[in-house]
Amino acid sequence: MNLFTRPMRLLTAVVLEQMSDAVVKSLLEMGVMDFVHINKLEPQQMEKLSSRPSSVTRIALEDMRHRVEAILRQGQVSLPTSDVLDVKNMEKPDLDSYASLLDALGKKLLVLKEKQKESNQQVLGFDEMHRYIDEDKGEYLDLRVGEISHGTAEDLASRLATFGGILEPYPDGNKYISLTLRRDGSQVSPLLDKFGWTESSDVTAQKRAVSIVTHRLEEEHRKAAVQRKEVEGEVNDLIRAESSSLIAIWGNLRLNELSDQIRSYFSYTRNTTLFSGWVPSDQADEVTKAIFSSSEGQCVIEWTEATQMPREEVPVAVTSPKLLEPFQKMVNNYSTPEYGTVNPTIFVMIAYLVMFGLMFGDVGQGFVLLLVGFLTQLSYRKNPLKKDGMLSRNLSKLLPYLGVSSMVFGVLYGSYFGFALFPALWFNLDAVVAGNATTGPVRDVYGILGITIKFGIIVIYTGLVLNWINLFRKKAWLKMTLDKNGIVGGILFATGLYMGFGFVGSNYKEFPSDPWIPIVLGVTILLLFLRGFLDYYLSVKEGGQRESAGKVIMDSTMEWLVDMLEIFGGYLSNTLSFMRVAGLGIAHAALMESFKELSSLSSGVGAIAILVLGNALVIVLEGLSSGIQSLRLNYYEFFSRYFTGKGVAYEPVGLKTSFSAQK
Repeated sequence: MNLFTRPMRLLTAVVLEQMSDAVVKSLLEMGVMDFVHINKLEPQQMEKLSSRPSSVTRIALEDMRHRVEAILRQGQVSLPTSDVLDVKNMEKPDLDSYASLLDALGKKLLVLKEKQKESNQQVLGFDEMHRYIDEDKGEYLDLRVGEISHGTAEDLASRLATFGGILEPYPDGNKYISLTLRRDGSQVSPLLDKFGWTESSDVTAQKRAVSIVTHRLEEEHRKAAVQRKEVEGEVNDLIRAESSSLIAIWGNLRLNELSDQIRSYFSYTRNTTLFSGWVPSDQADEVTKAIFSSSEGQCVIEWTEATQMPREEVPVAVTSPKLLEPFQKMVNNYSTPEYGTVNPTIFVMIAYLVMFGLMFGDVGQGFVLLLVGFLTQLSYRKNPLKKDGMLSRNLSKLLPYLGVSSMVFGVLYGSYFGFALFPALWFNLDAVVAGNATTGPVRDVYGILGITIKFGIIVIYTGLVLNWINLFRKKAWLKMTLDKNGIVGGILFATGLYMGFGFVGSNYKEFPSDPWIPIVLGVTILLLFLRGFLDYYLSVKEGGQRESAGKVIMDSTMEWLVDMLEIFGGYLSNTLSFMRVAGLGIAHAALMESFKELSSLSSGVGAIAILVLGNALVIVLEGLSSGIQSLRLNYYEFFSRYFTGKGVAYEPVGLKTSFSAQK
């Protein structure tokens, strides 16, 4: 894992046009170049360049690929991944040939789909009628017992089947039982009249018909369900028989899509091809060798260091171990770090898990989170086509971390599904909240509040230090020193903390009277006031616009006042914001104490049920609240100190390029 974003270099290359196909395949196979359009040449040189429209548009390739994917899904075949892609197999796509194959397969599938539709309608119709019988809702059914004088029973049965109805012989005599839905009565009655239907007036026969027809419904339902399953099997078998051809077509379409994406960045002269893109510095030599080899040495390659380009134009590549993927996604969801700054992933992970554990410390409930996370991941692995549910794939990867954090703090708190089964290694949170703690370093809720405030101070100062490191790497000396989040701001924050803790230590009677305090406050406030003037001076020195003295004084004073408000008000509110960690931790313990009290008022199965349901409710509600608050504190109290979010994501084009990354 890199502590900082990966160093990048900009490649600009020229190759002979006849070698461009080989170069594209080579770059596609490597998949490390984030292409940019050629824009560094002089205007008169740019006029000599042109683009080359591809023979097949990327939209046509994507549409055809989507058709292939839709057919594979119908056959319950897992969609191919980048693992099946091999640039050696790439050839010019024959869309007409592909379309003919898909059309022929589609016609066969259409016939089977019609059968499947009929079977499905029958199953649903039988289900509906059976439900009405079970629920004694005869008003929705049209049940008749009678005789026919025209035609055959087989013919009438097939006609009724088109309405989802059935015709069953009555055990005695020449009577038949007709069962349809009442809403189809306007069509069924004329049909029965054509067959000379004569209704029976035997009340006993009507009652007996219900049990007879119920048995027939179950039988027909089984037949229709089997038929539907058989048709589904035929669909799957048909598609799987063609799966190798479909996957081969998919692979060639995908390779040509990616190739066209790369070529969209190319510019051409009469005989040469020009392209440019960003590559991680540690892979620059490999890219050079690949281009040189694929172009048979007929190329010119130039590398530009990222330091020679504006930072906002350099793409940001952040490398983190796969184990940290959930926390990397948290960073990505917020924004992309600025190039050359600290990779915040590891710090986010530590802060997030500690916050969550402080709020949700319980060994038993943590184990449940751990187990649910692993089981959900296993379910998604077994069913790769399964859509994300309430517990998404990303959340299922985060849950084991949350479970471990909860278990660790549960041991520290001595909490096991809300019970103190073993002594706490730190302090008994439940006892503290209940007001009966007699041992441990914390014996009241004020102690819990103090812990979370101190933790918040550590988080804020970590953010400040990371900010100083980022500014040092950017050589932004003025901002690193004379800024509310710079060294001067950090000194003011530390001084305020010293005074605050001194005030609390005096039992809220007086602030510390150390002689150095007014000196530090005066110097730091003066330095912050001078910052605006120094900033203007340096701007003019570098060729910036000159302003009138009055405007400079006004702007500098207003900026200073805003900084003072943010330092004295913002730092205080940011620090106290971490008290919500204590609040949720106290709420968690209080809820468990309430459920234990309710359980004690009952006995046997009722008491156990209250505890089980109480734990389930706490896991869902408190777990969700703790996760959200941990994320909020990271974003608003931690990131605000050092994270600029001005970066441009590194998006190389290669075989593993995601569909969403395509432009």
